[in-house]
Amino acid sequence: MTLPAHVDIAIVGGGPVGALVALRLAEAGHDVLVLEARRDVGHDARALALSHASREALSRVGLWNEARLAPTAIEKVHVSQAGTLGRAELSAAEIGLPALGYVIGYAALAGLALERLQAGSASVSLGTPVTGIRQLARYTELNVDTEAGPRQLTCRLAILADGGKLVDTLPGITQTVKPYDQHAIIATLTPAAPHRQIAYERFADDGPLALLPRGDNFTLVWTQSPADAAARLALSGHDFIAEVGQRFAGRVAGFTQVGPRVSFPLALKTVNSVADRRVVLIGNAAQTLHPVAGQGLNLGLRDATVLADVLAGTPRHEIGEAATLARYGRLRRRDAGLVTAFTDSLITLFEKPGPLFKHGRSLGLLTLDQAAPLRRGFAEHMVYGAR
Repeated sequence: MTLPAHVDIAIVGGGPVGALVALRLAEAGHDVLVLEARRDVGHDARALALSHASREALSRVGLWNEARLAPTAIEKVHVSQAGTLGRAELSAAEIGLPALGYVIGYAALAGLALERLQAGSASVSLGTPVTGIRQLARYTELNVDTEAGPRQLTCRLAILADGGKLVDTLPGITQTVKPYDQHAIIATLTPAAPHRQIAYERFADDGPLALLPRGDNFTLVWTQSPADAAARLALSGHDFIAEVGQRFAGRVAGFTQVGPRVSFPLALKTVNSVADRRVVLIGNAAQTLHPVAGQGLNLGLRDATVLADVLAGTPRHEIGEAATLARYGRLRRRDAGLVTAFTDSLITLFEKPGPLFKHGRSLGLLTLDQAAPLRRGFAEHMVYGAR
């Protein structure tokens, strides 16, 4: 497409978060342009754990298609700590939902997002990376690369919806990176017995493991030290299965096969403010979380939903104004802050050695499991965020 010289709202990133806010705002009649560096989503094999609330938000704009996404429902989540009796089980039925969440492939959702954007009323430019951003009093200027060469365009508001390097160039926003000195191994495991729509979170002495039901298999997310991750990537399939099975002994019947394994480093990324001078950050641009609780994309989709709610009824001349962006920041502060702190504290809490901490964690899990109001509240928090 031929890029316009000016739009009201420019969204950098056409992934699920950017697509959700773009479709909502275009539906409300706003002039929206999505700039996406990719032309397609490639062969990204990551699995996503989306809450039931995220499914509802995606469904509203046509980003939920059962046939395309082939979702696997999570009806229960079983949480336990190795070497203790501590365990807790969360159930969708207990809070009146058909599922706590759903596991889908990232590539399927991202591909659907690009298709819906191209078919919708928002303008979309694929293969158009944004290389620079300049904030001015009345508008924001974006530098972009196109097939015809570098271009500039202006907008009343720029929404950064991906975790690219643009955040570091904004003078009014400071990004803090907390390395965890951990890597996550991702693999597909075939269980020896049906998973029955149960997801597992297991806190072992050398790092947490999660099993997410996907189709007839599990997707494994195993957090550990970089040295351990390198060693386990080098194991034979048989030996790798044995190590995982040992950590889930008594919880899962075992595994018969393992697919290809990959790993990536983990870090917490946060910003001191999600908005500054006609620029607002959502999704991975605003925060990148540890995968231990599976909350990253769910939090980003709530960012997109709230921002769309704020901007949908905002008059054109007030889009990008400081008062509008401050309102969005206030609405997101509690949810984003609590979920980020909760995810980070899980890693800190379960890393602490010694029998006192271990038995304290066990008691906490048992208390959660036995106290129905606490259990239901926790489950609702995982589905809907901090409301």
